[in-house]
Amino acid sequence: MQNVFIINFNSLYEILDEIKENLSFKIIKIKNEEDLKNNLDLVTIDFLVISKPDYKLLLNNNITDKNLFDFNDLPLSLKKLLELINIKLIKLKFNQQSKLVIKGYELNLNSKFLSKDNLKLKLTEKEIEIILYLNNNKMQHDVADLQKNIWGYATNMETHTVETHIYRLRKKISDLFKDEKFIVSDKNGYFIE
Repeated sequence: MQNVFIINFNSLYEILDEIKENLSFKIIKIKNEEDLKNNLDLVTIDFLVISKPDYKLLLNNNITDKNLFDFNDLPLSLKKLLELINIKLIKLKFNQQSKLVIKGYELNLNSKFLSKDNLKLKLTEKEIEIILYLNNNKMQHDVADLQKNIWGYATNMETHTVETHIYRLRKKISDLFKDEKFIVSDKNGYFIE
């Protein structure tokens, strides 16, 4: 279940507390900075902070815009409020699920970037498919396997599509990140360790 922290906003907390059994998220009332720190330490899943402006408290606890929801145009209808909260939580969850860590690199499936150490490499859809396939199966894949499962080609078809794509992908990664071992190849095929 996702958590919604409510800071310095008693009226909102009271309204949501009355209907909490109908909510798809848990509401947590925060009284002060210590209370916020204690609750954030316990959270390992998505969270959203709703606050009347108390930016000092939020900044002291490294709460960024991505998980802050500040309502300045109140009053809102309860239906609209719940809709906004649910949309924000869905976006947070989507963004979190779209980022994978592979060998110390972050692969963002939404923006199609592979990044590490403030460097970003734009990937094609096919390059992402290759990386995901090689990473998910954690074994060596020969050209015929990749032809069949990435391109949908017959395994006996004569083509250099696989080798060309993997060569170009490895070169892009090597050129930017100076990493020649992201995708490894040997006589049995390609793999990501």
